[in-house]
Formats: sequence, C-alpha cells, structure tokens
Amino acid sequence: MTRLFGTDGIRGVANEELTPELAYNVGRAGAYILSKGKKGKILVGKDTRISGDMLESAIMAGITSMGIDAVSVGIIPTPAVAYLTRKYNALAGVVISASHNPGEYNGIKFFSNKGLKLPDQVEDEIEDIILGNTQLDIRPIGSHVGRIYRETNAGEDYKKFLKSTIDLDLTGLKIAMDCGHGALYKIGPEIIRELNGEVIVINDSPNGMNINDGCGSTNPDMIKKLVLDTGADMGISFDGDGDRIIAVDNNGELVDGDHILAICATHLKENGKLSKDTVVGTIMSNMGLDIYLKENEMNIVKTAVGDRYVLEEMLDSGYIIGGEQSGHIIFLEYNTTGDGLATGLHLLEVMKFSGKTMAELNNLMVDYPQVLVNAKVKNDMKYRYMENEEIRCEIEKIEEMFHNEGRVVIRPSGTEPLVRVMIEGKNQEEITNIAKDLAVFIEERIGMGDI
Repeated sequence: MTRLFGTDGIRGVANEELTPELAYNVGRAGAYILSKGKKGKILVGKDTRISGDMLESAIMAGITSMGIDAVSVGIIPTPAVAYLTRKYNALAGVVISASHNPGEYNGIKFFSNKGLKLPDQVEDEIEDIILGNTQLDIRPIGSHVGRIYRETNAGEDYKKFLKSTIDLDLTGLKIAMDCGHGALYKIGPEIIRELNGEVIVINDSPNGMNINDGCGSTNPDMIKKLVLDTGADMGISFDGDGDRIIAVDNNGELVDGDHILAICATHLKENGKLSKDTVVGTIMSNMGLDIYLKENEMNIVKTAVGDRYVLEEMLDSGYIIGGEQSGHIIFLEYNTTGDGLATGLHLLEVMKFSGKTMAELNNLMVDYPQVLVNAKVKNDMKYRYMENEEIRCEIEKIEEMFHNEGRVVIRPSGTEPLVRVMIEGKNQEEITNIAKDLAVFIEERIGMGDI
C-alpha cells in the first residue's frame, strides 16, 4: 500500500494489506495528531467483519500507548460514530469498516471531535508519520498509560438520537429491510418496531464474512423482490457500514439518492425549512433533478463526487441537505455524515406526512437517461485530459449539440488508469453511441496503445 488514505480512509485486504501492525501504527499516529497534546478518549466502532476484532484490538493498543483512553462502542454504523464522538465529548472517532467491499476487506477512517471526516492535510500528517517511520517519543508509563473501556449504551443512545430528529409513528405501515449482514443488522429492525411499524427483515445474520455478499445496497434486486413479495409500503437496503441507503417504493422501483433529495427537499421547502432553497448534489446528479428543482423554485449546487465534498459545500455555504446518487444523504441539521437509517426514517416521515405512497413521491422527478463508459488511458494523463486540445474541443462540440438538453461529464478513476465518460440526454440509444465514440476518441489520444 503506497499511499494509505484514499477517498474514504484506509482500505485493503485485512491481515495482508491492512495488517494489525499497520492498525497499531495508525492508532498511535492518529492519537498523536488528533489529541493535540490533550488527555481524553477516542471512540472506536466497527462493522460485522471477522477481522474487525483483530484491527480494533491493534488500533486501541496504539491509542492507549499514547496515553489516550480508547472506548469501544462495538458493532455500530459509521454515522453513529460521527454523532457519538460529539455526544461523548471524545477527541476523535474511529470506524473500522470497508463499507460496501467484500468481507475479506476492511478499513479505518477517522472523525474529528466535531464528527467530521478529516481534511486531506490532516490525513497527510498521520500518513507522513507512518510512512516516514517517524519515531513518536511519547511512551507514557504507569498510571499514564491509556485505558480501554466498553460503552454498552452506544446503540441505545444512537437510536434515541434518531428518534429525536423525526416526528413519526409507523402504525399500519409495513417496511421491508435488507441489512446486508452489516452494522445495522440489529439497530435497523429495532427502531422500526419501536416506532410501531411492521418490519420484514432479510440478511440480518452476520457471520463475519457474509457482509455485502450478494445483498444490501449493492444488490438492490433483493429488496425489490422482498417489497413485491410482501406488499410492503417501502423497502430500505443498507451497505456494510450503514452510511448510505438504496430505497424501493411500493411498486418495487428504486428510489436512489437523486429522488431522495427531490422528495426531502420538497418537504423541507413546503415547511419553510430549506435553507436558501438550495440542495447540494454532485456532478453525477441526474439532470432530471436539476430540472425538477428549477421547476419548483429550488436550486442545486454541484460538487466533485464524494460525500466529503458535498459536506464541505454545505458547511461553507449554510445548506442543510445534500447527497449523492449512490444514497449518501446528509441532513446537516442533525448529523455530519451520510446516514442510511436516518434517511430511511426521513423518507417515511415525508410519506406519512404527505399521505402519498412512496411510488407517488418517487415520481416527483423524472430521470434523464445516463450511460457510463470507461476509457483506458495512461495513468499520468487521467487528470490532464482537458489539456489535450482535440479532446476539449470534442467535448464542447457534443455539449453544443445537446442544446442544454444533455451533458458530458468526464471523471478520472481514483484507483485505475481510466477516465469515466458519462453522457446524459433524452435518447438512450443516441447517448450510448456518443459515449462509446468519445471513449474511443480519448483512448486514441491519451490511451495505452503506445506504451
């Protein structure tokens, strides 16, 4: 692993790339940078992966070796750690999870004492200590060594927090839920029952390796089938660490992040709560969302792909709702990160308040067809494609052809020698052909052919 921190923390195959030795060093370096010389505690939560115990032990050993207490909050979703870090006045929070990746993977990500993902420069400071083999000459002894504690009320505190953000009685409603054998396998069904709803649950029996295994938000066919088979009013499907959601309406149709933003922003505006009448999306948000918001006197601001960039824009400009098509939705009035369960509850609240079915709400906006094609390029050129005059002119020519009824988005892959060509427009066949032709055009100019 040449660089440790990616777009969402450190990630790799557990005990091969992400070793306990590395986790120990990450614990030491993270405690050093984030404590800023203060005494206190750092929270540590994890998902259901078998390697979570190993990495939790190692990272807590690193934290306590720096004289900082480590508090295990057990199996709990990522957004709960963001919230509980603030509630418990911790110096920082750590999540051990590889999100939607298969069971053999794991990851480590940090939250600041304000429940925010770390800025790149802070991650760089932690990384420089580890990769530079910097010897931290802090070795407290005796009573100054940190202690390890177990917080058994973390799940209950998180559920109380979620209930405080909504006004919702689910009596008479049937909710289908796919927990993906992940971090919400227990809390998710519990809160629906506590709100008087009926819940039909699948994939809530984690064995340490079955997390995301053909289930959860990465395989929405399962929740679609469950909704249709049981006649549920709505379906909710989570990823491994519970920070995003893919919902399904009562007709078995997907309710992705763009539709969730349309539904919830409309509800907020109608109740005078949508700050600056603006939603934050990303460059991958569907044009259908832009059009719907504009027609209903709302605006959209777009960021680079990644929930951290959505959050930065929200914090900088005072917006309260934003998210990604993938289902990372942030309600900044309540929490500082995407929260799949909270988003599901907000959707149910809107459905109950409006008296409409989820299918009716899902039809507020109409999607424009999208197509995504990968162009294989030289790795050192994937961020510099617009420096090629021919490519830049070709993109401009395509956009002019659409007459504001389509668009081109070119996005470098974070991990592979690819640029992703996304074309959006009214005609699926037309945009598919255009995307394929543009990918070939790019490959011919900055591709791998002459390597």
